[in-house]
Amino acid sequence: MRYLLCIAACFMAITSLAQPTPGDKETIMVMEIRTEIDPRSNRYVQLALEHAEDIEADRIIIDMNTFGGALNDADEIRQAILDLEVPVYVFINKNAASAGALISIACDSIYMAPGASIGAATVVVADGSAAPDKYQSYMRGIMRTTAEKTGRRPDIAEAMVDENLSVDSISPAGQVITFSTSEALQYGYCEGEVETVKAILEQELGLFANDYEIETFELPGSEKIISFFINPFISGILILIIIGGIYFELQSPGVGFPILASFIALVLYLTPYYLNGLAENWEIIAFFVGVILIALEIFVIPGFGVAGISGIILMVGSLALIMINNNNFDFGLVDGGEITKAVVTTLSAMIGSVVLLFVVGVRFTNSRLFDRVALQDTQNSSEGYTSTANPKSFVGQRGTAYTVLRPSGKIMIDDTMYDAYTQGGYIEKDSEVEVIDDSGTSLKVKMLKTHQQVEQPTGEEKPAEGAS
Repeated sequence: MRYLLCIAACFMAITSLAQPTPGDKETIMVMEIRTEIDPRSNRYVQLALEHAEDIEADRIIIDMNTFGGALNDADEIRQAILDLEVPVYVFINKNAASAGALISIACDSIYMAPGASIGAATVVVADGSAAPDKYQSYMRGIMRTTAEKTGRRPDIAEAMVDENLSVDSISPAGQVITFSTSEALQYGYCEGEVETVKAILEQELGLFANDYEIETFELPGSEKIISFFINPFISGILILIIIGGIYFELQSPGVGFPILASFIALVLYLTPYYLNGLAENWEIIAFFVGVILIALEIFVIPGFGVAGISGIILMVGSLALIMINNNNFDFGLVDGGEITKAVVTTLSAMIGSVVLLFVVGVRFTNSRLFDRVALQDTQNSSEGYTSTANPKSFVGQRGTAYTVLRPSGKIMIDDTMYDAYTQGGYIEKDSEVEVIDDSGTSLKVKMLKTHQQVEQPTGEEKPAEGAS
């Protein structure tokens, strides 16, 4: 009996040693690239790799199905993968074209689903035609160096970009290389044909189900909110609030609420684009320069609106450029649809702000909410009320226009500055004016005729010489 107990104890000990403890399990982090390669997917990958480092993942698997995208974002993802110390595998679930092929080649191992494809990495412009040779040359170079680093044939990687290259009997000149799963297996661009991510771990890497745990990366809530605000429709609403708020504040300085709403909308607009690498510093600076020029046009600079027009162009242009992934006005690799979307969104927001001013503003003044916040009682002069804020009468006093009055502005009387307005006319700076009404908070003035403007009597009206 004692011997049987000893044998049973030994068997249980051996069994427990064979079973991995929770701490012995490998942590496998899976991320999905199922969209176009752009700043949003670039940020998604960067956050996923940071998460993999935080959880000390033993392996990383990219579940990919993409037709490509922006070259600069793909290059950043490629470099981040090459810099990792943990092994990275890619599971091509249908497509890894163009930028997707570059990212795949950067991985330590490539696995493909039945019927999948990899290749066709020619750089194209907005209309689908091949980009200039400087872009093709750059793409050939990074494809070649990436293939060399991961132990794959660099000439094949280059031929995925340049149709003029001929690679043995694999691909004649005149067409770029696109491999099917079987072809990729044959020429070393695929380590195995699998149908699922788990098949990579169990069939190809020899892990058992209890040897690993999979953690699929998902964007945190804050990042989902950021992605929400990058939506063109939401961006258009934010632009509408930005422009409308600035206009209201410039028309009624000191109110506070319009500029606060504009500032909050501006932060919500700029932050997501900046974090996703779209909003450049110079584009943000151009926006604020535009706002300053508009303010100067309204309050300081007299003239024909050159500063104001320049400010509007800078402000609106910067808001549109922020949505476009251009490289210092180089739109060679920007999709035409993205440009159109950005321009339409910005112009629609501008038109919407005008509608907001004229339609919503009128409805608001007739609403119950406006009745609660606005004074509705009439304070008649017969009841002893007066609307003047001046301690003495200014009617009849003369001064000079300190700024252009069109029709509002400022005048100087006895070295003191006052707010003033005309009857609707335009008065140049430094013109002599006379106060004709001082009721209210501003003085109503008219321009005095200069010596040159005084009408001279005609020849017929002059008395004859020598006449008494």
